[in-house]
Amino acid sequence: MKLTFSPASPFARKVRIAAIELGLIDKIELTPVTIAPGQPNEEYSKIHPLKKLPVLILDNGDTVVDSYVIVEYLDELAGGNKLVPTAGPLKWKIKTDHSLLQGMLDSMLLCRYENITRPEALRWKAWSDDHWNRAWLGMARFETRVEAMQARPLDIAQIALVCVLGYADFRFPDCGWRKAYPKLDAFHERMLQRPSVKVSLPPAA
Repeated sequence: MKLTFSPASPFARKVRIAAIELGLIDKIELTPVTIAPGQPNEEYSKIHPLKKLPVLILDNGDTVVDSYVIVEYLDELAGGNKLVPTAGPLKWKIKTDHSLLQGMLDSMLLCRYENITRPEALRWKAWSDDHWNRAWLGMARFETRVEAMQARPLDIAQIALVCVLGYADFRFPDCGWRKAYPKLDAFHERMLQRPSVKVSLPPAA
């Protein structure tokens, strides 16, 4: 199998962490891809018409897209019910948490594009502030939930949360999330003790 990724992508990082935790990383060839707003990439568009990372390319040429779906696929490949519960109330709790975290990453990425990629004269501050506020309020929500999350075995929601916090450190180092959310800070520090989390840290900005 091949996984398209960028070391800076929190979505690809999520899959890499999951693959390591599931014992499947040695079966996956990491294939670096550069994706940037406003810049065509015709070759990659043939793999994923939306030009999103990551994509898991199977040995028969089929593709699996979306980081959650890829983790779900890998979880099933590893025997199932490991990082993604297959049934019961916990399944819906974890899927809901993950959906919130995925949306937070989407908003953070849009802030990044608005503030770095868009020409300054065309930037819409109210729009980017609104998206940042969505991510910030999401952190506030998980500040109240993180202790209960940690009481469970490792799952996809915990992996997604550490990817959100890692992306905040990487792209928004002065945002102050650690001071504002000490329980999330403690969670992040504990997660960094896992080799899968540490080895997948994005490069220094």
